[in-house]
Amino acid sequence: SPEGLERYFQSRPLFVASRLLSISWSLARFGASSAFDGLARQHDAALREQRLAARVRDLFLELGPTFVKLGQALSVRPDLVSEELLREFAEFQDSVAPFDHNEAVGLVKSELFLGTLGDCFAEFGDAPVAAASLGQVYRARLLDGSAVAVKVQRPNLEDKIGLDMVLARQLAKLLVANKDFLPKGLRDNDFVGFVDAFGQRVFQELDYENEAKNAQRFLDCYGDQARLKVPKVYPELATRRVIVMEWIDGVKLTDTVGIRDMGLDPLDFIAVGIECSMRQLLEHGFFHADPHPGNFFATPEGDLCVIDFGLMSEMPKDARLSLIQHIVHLVNRDYFGMAKDYHRLGFLSEDIDVRPIAPKLEAFFEPRLQAATVSSINFKTIVDGLGEVIFKTYPFSIPSFYALIVRSLVTLEGLALSIDPEYRVLAAAYPYVARRILLDAELRGSLLELLFDGGLLAAAP
Repeated sequence: SPEGLERYFQSRPLFVASRLLSISWSLARFGASSAFDGLARQHDAALREQRLAARVRDLFLELGPTFVKLGQALSVRPDLVSEELLREFAEFQDSVAPFDHNEAVGLVKSELFLGTLGDCFAEFGDAPVAAASLGQVYRARLLDGSAVAVKVQRPNLEDKIGLDMVLARQLAKLLVANKDFLPKGLRDNDFVGFVDAFGQRVFQELDYENEAKNAQRFLDCYGDQARLKVPKVYPELATRRVIVMEWIDGVKLTDTVGIRDMGLDPLDFIAVGIECSMRQLLEHGFFHADPHPGNFFATPEGDLCVIDFGLMSEMPKDARLSLIQHIVHLVNRDYFGMAKDYHRLGFLSEDIDVRPIAPKLEAFFEPRLQAATVSSINFKTIVDGLGEVIFKTYPFSIPSFYALIVRSLVTLEGLALSIDPEYRVLAAAYPYVARRILLDAELRGSLLELLFDGGLLAAAP
């Protein structure tokens, strides 16, 4: 618990002081460089904002794994950070230098209760094949010949991240206590709640036993989808700091040249990813909460492989229905209905009058819909546009599961557009969304109720 962490670190003043000194030094250098740039005024205001956002990204990288994860979490929160920071945080590459190989081997042996690696593995790599802020991955082979990936957590992460969470929570309390000095759009944000929720998710990601359970559940929910590959997990070889899963050969989804060299079409994998995202959204509500491009692979067999199940989330059925209702209002150009949806979606508190939002929505969408259908609009354009006309004016607070779904779709669309500039995620997703609504009795009944009671069909000739 946050309070428990605070009590724990009260008894470790030297550890706290050392971390505070490290953070202070990094912040001092950041402040000095930012101040120099501001005084020099060699660039226009927009370029200075971009340079500042890039320095914030570099600062987060320097401050370590907690801040890398924080940047990734903020990359889907237009209600909390500026557009420039959103772009910079979206480019975080969670890849750092590996830690000592012998230390990693020692952790594997101690966590799995092995005298030697040979007690469990016929082969074990001499160096990691990948390293990230929380751990590193080795290629190995079990005694039965199965090729596996062994993920090993970095040492002492719980203490390091725990202390950062305590310090961030104190800063959040300070912001809340002095909210009158914040920009108007940020004053009503629950900064302490955000830090607590973020800390809980990071600690979930540190528990590899929990990741093993998530991987198995994801396989149970979506493993029947054609051309979708979910690695098998070995629960008997999963502990809090080590996890062993099936090794899958393939290339990253961003490596379009490598995919084509295998005789495959990169867009086919995007289509599989979109269907999987829609199933997560509409079918089970259990979805991958870390959908950056590095977690998707294209296999030589033509399957899309999804990896890394440390961060998962769930979307309640009523939230899924509210989102579908919002889509119906958009399709019907019912902008007042869209504005009212923000209460049901949990974006705005009930005491906020949403009537002034409708004209802003109409001004944004009508020029785009006059010459096109909703499905032909670029998904990121919608997200960015709504951020421009709404997030800067109203105290929006986006529930995390909506933000993560948006991030997943924006990631897939970005990959698709890099391959084919004319690709439209909404158009590709529409057939599956329509099919799910027709097949799901509860969604179908609620949708009909919306159409009739809302007057959408009653008003039709």
